[in-house]
Amino acid sequence: MAPRFVPLSDVAEMLSISASQAYALVRSGELRAIKVGGRGQWRVEVTEIESYIERSYAATASILAHERELDRQKHDEKH
Repeated sequence: MAPRFVPLSDVAEMLSISASQAYALVRSGELRAIKVGGRGQWRVEVTEIESYIERSYAATASILAHERELDRQKHDEKH
């Protein structure tokens, strides 16, 4: 059975980012996480990682659509 929660080191590996970047995502609120145990170790639910990825895809699609619109406007101004 796959684990429900994973440590930030696993999140970093899954997203191909550094551990400090994974921690920054948690600190900024972009990626929800919980602190567990006496030492307050961060854990992220696998479904939260999937949600983060989906939000990132949507944000990227929006950015690209906006860039395409700007390119069209520049093209239209030239002609």
